[in-house]
Amino acid sequence: MDKYGLIGFPIAHSLSPRLFEAAYGGRYTYDLIDTEDFEKAWEGFMYGYRAVNVTAPFKGDAFACADWRSPECGRIGAANLCVNEGGMVKAYNSDYLAVKAILEPLERGTAAVIGYGGAGRAAMAAAEDSGFSTTLYRHGEIAGGVSADLIIYTLPRAVEGSDRLECRNLLEANYKDPCLSGHPGYIPGTEWLLQQAVLGYALMTGEKPDAEAMKAVFRPHAKA
Repeated sequence: MDKYGLIGFPIAHSLSPRLFEAAYGGRYTYDLIDTEDFEKAWEGFMYGYRAVNVTAPFKGDAFACADWRSPECGRIGAANLCVNEGGMVKAYNSDYLAVKAILEPLERGTAAVIGYGGAGRAAMAAAEDSGFSTTLYRHGEIAGGVSADLIIYTLPRAVEGSDRLECRNLLEANYKDPCLSGHPGYIPGTEWLLQQAVLGYALMTGEKPDAEAMKAVFRPHAKA
């Protein structure tokens, strides 16, 4: 049986195992490789897993270790999905794919992406490719507030200025502990995670996942 997993630290809170189980009815295993030792985690992936998701703080490391990178992955400089094809590792960026899918129905205009990590760079590329005039703000550059038609907030917590964001739509990456959920036009991080999982799992397994079963995973989580 093919094995799958998630590399990152800390990731004990991740919903990914439940999403993967729902996606394929428990036919595959999905492990949390929760460690600060990337080299050890990568070795485990190479010798024991068909594919892995990769999250902070290792997206840059995974990008560097891959043998082949998708065009958007190469442009962003970060990978969060790696597939082992007979010893050749192919790297993708499902953050990019997820954000593009979320932005598709939105009215075009200006976009501000807040945060310069892997998720922020992926969101910036996706917004640009979706037709938004996009500006990237690093941590510490929003103290005076930010105004745009769309704001994509990829920082893990509130910072000075995050209470002064003006926009028509606001997409937040953090689904576990959101800090901006009261904002008008809010798009939750659970939608980002769902789109990332639906699109990414298909790349990992070569099989279409059960999106409706995956959506059900968020119902109890949303009430918690």
